[in-house]
Amino acid sequence: MKAEYRNIIDRRYCADEANMIRWQKTMSFVESSRPASTAVSSGLDLGDRTPLCDDLERHFGCPFASTGCDLDIDPLSGSYDVVTAFEVLEHLFNPLHALLEVRRVLAGPHARLFVSVPAAKPALLKSPDHFHEMSPSELDSLFERAGFRSIRSDIFRIRRWPFYLTGFKPFLRAFYEKVLIHELRQA
Repeated sequence: MKAEYRNIIDRRYCADEANMIRWQKTMSFVESSRPASTAVSSGLDLGDRTPLCDDLERHFGCPFASTGCDLDIDPLSGSYDVVTAFEVLEHLFNPLHALLEVRRVLAGPHARLFVSVPAAKPALLKSPDHFHEMSPSELDSLFERAGFRSIRSDIFRIRRWPFYLTGFKPFLRAFYEKVLIHELRQA
């Protein structure tokens, strides 16, 4: 049953234009982060490995592990200077557990967590494999409850404008389909 709700990271997924745009904008956000006062020697990306992990490794100059566990219930292991959770939390039954585990494995006060999630949309546009689509205020509440403070955030779209003119639902997506991205540190 668990695999039914997972994206399959395959050639088709990696070649999807919306994913490539999302990864490009995500890397722009990460690259604009002010460097921490300590060097980054280890990174963890929640979820399956994607081409974005290669970009993260080049940017931070260290290997990035990927999780192979059930993020709803399993503990994380290791110690990391940077943890990323891009388009993961909305797929979890219990995103609070995952964030508490991330807080536990972050290596000190200069460690950072980067998170992106799709913004809440009307039911007509909601993805059937998302258990949680949150508004910015709901997401901030989740971060606060997990013991994180947002350093900065941004909102972006993942499609080129011509897409939004191809039909009624795509037109609605022009107003509602946005990605919320945050850089967090422990509160």
